[in-house]
Amino acid sequence: MSHTLINTTDSLERQNQKLLKIAETLMRRVEQSPSETGLAYAQFERAALLEEEVRNRTFDLEQALDQLNLTNSKLAQANAATESARADLSNAIETIRDGFALFNAGDELVMCNSRFGKWMPDVHPQLIPGLHFKTYVLLVSRSSSLALPKGISPSHWAKRRMLHHRDKHAVFNTRIAGRRWLQVSEQRTSDGGTVILQTDVTDMMRLERRERDRLLDDQARLIRATLDHLDQGVCIFDNHNLLAGSNQRLGELLAMPMHRLTLGNRAERLYQLMRSNGHFPDDASADNVQAWMVSKDARAPLSFEVSVGSRSLTAFAQQMPGGGFVISFTDVTKERAAAQALAEANESLERRVTERTLELEAALADAERANASKSRFVAAASHDLLQPLSAAKLYMASLAEGISTPHLLGHLDKATNALAGVEDILEALLDISKLDSGRVAVDITDVALSDMLSQLRDELAPLAAKKGLDLRIVLPRATVRSDATFLRRILQNLISNAVRYTNSGKVLVGARRCGDSLRIEVHDTGPGIPEDQHQRVFDEFHRLSTPSRPTEGVGLGLAIVKRACELLDHPLQLRSEFGRTMFSIVLPTSNAQQTMDPVPPVARSQTALPPAIVLLIENDAGLRSALTVTLETWGLDVFACATESEAMSLLQEVDIAPDMVIADYQLDDDLLGSDAITHLRQRHGPLPACLITANRDPEVVAQCKDIGADLLHKPIDPTDLRIVLLNRLPVTQV
Repeated sequence: MSHTLINTTDSLERQNQKLLKIAETLMRRVEQSPSETGLAYAQFERAALLEEEVRNRTFDLEQALDQLNLTNSKLAQANAATESARADLSNAIETIRDGFALFNAGDELVMCNSRFGKWMPDVHPQLIPGLHFKTYVLLVSRSSSLALPKGISPSHWAKRRMLHHRDKHAVFNTRIAGRRWLQVSEQRTSDGGTVILQTDVTDMMRLERRERDRLLDDQARLIRATLDHLDQGVCIFDNHNLLAGSNQRLGELLAMPMHRLTLGNRAERLYQLMRSNGHFPDDASADNVQAWMVSKDARAPLSFEVSVGSRSLTAFAQQMPGGGFVISFTDVTKERAAAQALAEANESLERRVTERTLELEAALADAERANASKSRFVAAASHDLLQPLSAAKLYMASLAEGISTPHLLGHLDKATNALAGVEDILEALLDISKLDSGRVAVDITDVALSDMLSQLRDELAPLAAKKGLDLRIVLPRATVRSDATFLRRILQNLISNAVRYTNSGKVLVGARRCGDSLRIEVHDTGPGIPEDQHQRVFDEFHRLSTPSRPTEGVGLGLAIVKRACELLDHPLQLRSEFGRTMFSIVLPTSNAQQTMDPVPPVARSQTALPPAIVLLIENDAGLRSALTVTLETWGLDVFACATESEAMSLLQEVDIAPDMVIADYQLDDDLLGSDAITHLRQRHGPLPACLITANRDPEVVAQCKDIGADLLHKPIDPTDLRIVLLNRLPVTQV
């Protein structure tokens, strides 16, 4: 174990003292023992080394002392600056007229001025740096100088004060003894500390109270003046049921001098005066009023009546938000008299209205019966006319087969056109009759527009070509949702009208996509429709110009179009100017795929019919004869019968099954042609069949689909009949 003479943990000054002491001792021993030369010399060397080390350590110590002195000088300067800044800050906050205090992030008081807490002598001496904020709040809450609100304990006040301390910024007022008020503003600093300002707002509070009292006095005078000018009697009771105010009108209505009801009287006094000066409708009403007045619970508004002399008063009592209630009395004597007179007048008027209503009901019933009779007459007359019209068309078709003289063919063509005109008028009358009846059934299905427009183009192309018009119908490959029968009628009327009233130029029919809808547009270069006629053109029998021939229409086409579009909810629009007109309808589209008819009917109209036996069931003798002649002219053998039973008997007698059945839909004795076809098929197998009818209801179309039969509407077009036969019988080319 080694030992050293110098302890390294000692300070340099201590080490130097030790080295000097050792050197002095060694020198003294050398001087005392000169004989011991070698030992003395060695000790001298050690003393010299020690002296050198002492000098080095002394130099280091001097440098350290210089550095320490420099550091102490800077520290003294910094302390002086800090003390100066602190003094400046103290002087600055001391100049603030409000109480100022700064708490650090640990909620400890850093400094405050002399005005902070001066209004609380028992707390002010304890406001020294290091005081915790919570302790400060407890001291204030227990101070005798703090005027606590009624019902608030010191601990409760301290909790509320600590809640304010959680906010970044809070401002509130505190009352101090001696009727003084402090406004306390607390603001959080960026380092988490808190600055508190205490401002004496006593003068402002007193000024505000004086101003508020003045406003209350002015308001009270205004309320008083208002109450005195009211036509109603008003009385106000406070939350102790004591009278707080009333007006002169109250005494007039209750027929009493106001000294009998003065300020401070209880509400029961008003009730007693009402009972003594007037009377309630019944005792229950009086009891309800008394109970309402004396109740201390929340009260719903109350209305009641009271009579005072010849006056009838209505009263309305309502509780006020701050307690108490107000009652207003209104004189309704004149109103009651007027109501009585009005009631008597109403009774008289009701008798007159009842009498007039009965008269109007009778007239309305007569009108409805007349309208129903008109509709039935139009339908029946049109239906009855369709039978001979069908026979006439068939007879003319038969005549055309055997006439070759051009002169006679011309007359026959004119007669056929005349019948076509009559047919159009009858169909229009039938459509109008059905639409006006309000009992039209629609069958909304998927309709292929290209098929329908293609057929209309084939029908109207000859008329357009005859007038030299360019008829162009763009076939949209789209399927829409509509009633096929009514939609065809709408498009037919619009396109035929465009062709009929256009003398030169062209007629264009196209379609435009509108989102999920399709707009069909019919354009023409006709004379145009004046703007003042845009609504009238849809009226029955209204035409802008008289056609040259009666067969060109009687003004029902657009009336049918408008009614049908309204029935189907298809928006209809008209735009027209001189030399240009456009009608359009908007149809909802369908996702169904459109199918095209591979064989247009016109393309097969000239095909010869094969020999075949046709069973005809028609109860109208004239139409039965015309159909028989027409079918026989086309080379067919016809079994003509009037009833189903006659047809069954005839087939049983000849023991031959027909190749096709043509039956009228409505036979005698409420029998249907569809039932006759079903019964014949049960006996003779799946016979091709066709129903003929003037009934255009969707139910008939559905029945034909159910039994797989074709359908022809009266008056029967020979071309349509021939096409049905060609589709059902084997085809032989001419």
